[in-house]
Order: sequence, then structure tokens, then C-alpha cells
Amino acid sequence: MNVQDKIVVITGGAGGIGRVASSIFADKGARVIILDYNREAGEKAEAEIKATGARVQFIAVDISDEASVKEAFETIGETYGRVDALYNNASVFLGGKDSSIENVASDVWHRVLAINLDGLYYCSKYAVPLMKEHGGAIINTASSAGVVGIPGCAAYTATKGATVSLTKGMAVDLGKYNIRVNCIAPAAIMTEMVKESNLNDPEFDNEFFLHQITPLRRWGKPEDVANVACFLASDEGAYLNGTVISADGGITINGNVNKEKY
Repeated sequence: MNVQDKIVVITGGAGGIGRVASSIFADKGARVIILDYNREAGEKAEAEIKATGARVQFIAVDISDEASVKEAFETIGETYGRVDALYNNASVFLGGKDSSIENVASDVWHRVLAINLDGLYYCSKYAVPLMKEHGGAIINTASSAGVVGIPGCAAYTATKGATVSLTKGMAVDLGKYNIRVNCIAPAAIMTEMVKESNLNDPEFDNEFFLHQITPLRRWGKPEDVANVACFLASDEGAYLNGTVISADGGITINGNVNKEKY
């Protein structure tokens, strides 16, 4: 996967899948810019990656705030002159707060949309002008919740379904600039978000989920998704555009992915 010397921006790059992706891209020779709201985690990730001899920069950003995103991409443009790949990885799931459509509170609904959907919009909006002259790749992050019905997370599901559709629209709009837009839809990746959405739920049946729902019979690892993102950003992924890759061990082709048994 050739990403040597590519300028790669990763949102949420200081934690979870994004943190692993930051290391993978950097190890393969990319110049990585980590965008994350968590300054402590971002500075730690920057120091750890720099210690390996790789190239990385952390910029503290609230992706739900357009002004913050605009300022970050102005800095990127002034420093590097271009963006070769944008990995819209950052997302939030508000466990214990997100719910079915009749129960989800308005503030929860708007907070999830602000990060998961508005954040994708802002970052893409300000990255595209830095890609138009030479082309590039945008990788969006959906979820199994954007591909099949998942109960009890109306706000999260709304953002991930929108991400799938928006990816296709962006791919059509931006293809003439040789900007490829693709989407990854992960499920059951062992991160803090999965712990919040499933493992911390006392009614969640881990054994049933792994042995009846998950064809590969294991939880995914962050690198299982991060490597897909790296491929989509690489020269080897040059003819993929508008695709949705379900990095889920086969869960979404296996019927019921609900939390409860039928």
C-alpha cells in the first residue's frame, strides 16, 4: 500500500481505530496530521509516533465547530500546500443516552449529528480545495448501523446511514477532480466505543453474538479497519470510488444483528 510522502489527515486520530491508523500510515511513510479534540491524547500520540522516526503533527480541533475545522485546514494548507487523503474517522456513540426514535432526547440527537455528520461535512468541505489540483482520497466512516437496522440508537443510525449516501454523492461530484470517495462500515471492532455500545450493556450476550451472529467468531481489531483505510488512500486503491466496504467479519450478511435473541 503506497502512501509514501502523502499528506494524510485523520480525524479522531488520537484514539481507537484512528490512533492505530495514524501509526500505520506514518509507518508506511505518509506525513500524518492528527485532528482530535483530546489535546492530551493527541500530544501523546504525536510524541509516540515521532519517537519512531515517522512524520506526524497533532492539531487540536473540535470537528463539530466549523470555525475550528476551518482554522485547522488553513494551517494545513499553509504548512503543506495540499491534502492527499482525508480519513473521516471520528465518531461518537452516546451509550445509555442514544435510544429509539421516540425516546432519544433532542440534545443527544443534535450532539451525535454535530460530530458524526456535521464534522464529516466540515472536514470534507475544507479538505477538498486542498485536493482539487492534484486529486486525492476521502475515506468516510459509517457502521453496520448504516447498512442494516440496529435497535436502540436512532441518532447514531441516522448519521451512519447519511454517511453511506453522502459518500456516493461525494464520489459522483468529486470524481472529475480525481478525488475518490469511499466508505468503511465497521462492526464489532474492539474499541472503547464497542464497550460502551455493547459490552457494558448487562443484557448483551457476548457468546451468542460471537458464535451465532459473527461468522469469523471473533471481535475485530482496530488494525482490521485501519488497514482498509490505508488501502483506500493508497495508489493501489486508485480505481475504487463510491464503494462501501463492510469491515465486520461478515456480521451484516448473517441476518439478525440485533442485541437480543429471536
